[in-house]
Amino acid sequence: MTVSAESTPGRPQMDLLRFATAGSVDDGKSTLIGRLLLDSKAIFEDQLEAVEATSNARGYDYTDLALLTDGLRSEREQGITIDVAYRYFATPSRKFIIADTPGHVQYTRNMVTGASTADLGLVLVDARQGLTEQSRRHAVILSLLRVPHLVLCINKMDLVDYSVDKYNQIYEEFTSFATKLTIPDLTIIPISALNGDNVVTRSDNTPWYEGPSLLHHLEHVHVASDRDLVDTRFPVQYVVRPKSDEFHDYRGYAGRVAGGVLKPGDEVLVLPSGMTSTISGIDMFQTELTEAFPPMSVTVRLDDDVDVSRGDMICRPQNAPQPSQDIDAMVCWMATAPLRPRQKLAIKHTTRSARALIKDVQYRLDVNSLHRDLDTKELGLNEIGRVQLRTTVPLLCDPYEKNRTTGSFVLIDEATGVTVGAGMIN
Repeated sequence: MTVSAESTPGRPQMDLLRFATAGSVDDGKSTLIGRLLLDSKAIFEDQLEAVEATSNARGYDYTDLALLTDGLRSEREQGITIDVAYRYFATPSRKFIIADTPGHVQYTRNMVTGASTADLGLVLVDARQGLTEQSRRHAVILSLLRVPHLVLCINKMDLVDYSVDKYNQIYEEFTSFATKLTIPDLTIIPISALNGDNVVTRSDNTPWYEGPSLLHHLEHVHVASDRDLVDTRFPVQYVVRPKSDEFHDYRGYAGRVAGGVLKPGDEVLVLPSGMTSTISGIDMFQTELTEAFPPMSVTVRLDDDVDVSRGDMICRPQNAPQPSQDIDAMVCWMATAPLRPRQKLAIKHTTRSARALIKDVQYRLDVNSLHRDLDTKELGLNEIGRVQLRTTVPLLCDPYEKNRTTGSFVLIDEATGVTVGAGMIN
């Protein structure tokens, strides 16, 4: 990726990496993020002074770096992460957005939310405890969400005297478990978040480890090729018509590129109308571009005055998604009231909205054992299962494993407007 949607034309471009952290209680997720922020010089002095003052008031003989991310009072009191905490920092080579997700099973929906847009998943395990049920569950969820890169951080190595035998034991156990999952890229790093070993710089305490530090890996992991650059998908968000003297005849279609590459002169197809045209220009801010690709937000102009509105999809005539009203998907349920057949909900897919009927709940997936419970015909809070839906209008969708944008949707309670489910299309 050479141009980000957040960038400004004319300035040097920086890669953006989104990564989500996950781990069991007391594995040290928040401390690790605090260490990353501290050692990469991404914390203001007054923030650090406030954290040090709080740590001293509690009688700690160290700075509690978890206080930099655990913002809720209940999180600080219990020493756990409940809500998804987003943190931003940058190094000279890359910008980062961190989603610090909770580890408790009752907050699975929060983890799904934080990891759904991640390029990389970071799972922590306690070197003393080894792999736990929660560690396996986090890896399974990241695999279901098709997060392309996974880093296993074996934390608290200082408490096992930086034992290579302990590292090898967890390494072999996790790599064996990972063969059951869809994990294209796996990296395993021994660290001590509290002391900073192998977090930003390589540590002398682990001479037997020959791999990179965590930050070095985050800076250099290649994510541009993870996006679908073959299947052109451009969901239209808004029709731009300034109606001013300067732009009297301007008509553009704004949105975020979900797949493929768009270039002026390309022949395109507009769905669901089936009208064809040619791209006359692509604009970003005040600059005309020669091409656009994921995840750039741009405005596309066409040669012909075709009828295009919000919810339509611009694609290539020879490579268009198949419209479908019958959707087969894995759904993570996020509401207290269970999901049952015959239930009616609103559905939001890319920029297209419709209504959906739950036709069937085929099975509930046990994310700890990967067992399919075929006897269950409903999904409870934080449960994941395979669901059949029927929508009122055709959705222009792709399989989730092919395109995470056009292959996902959210379900909304029409009465309250609350998001109650997240789906991944099979």
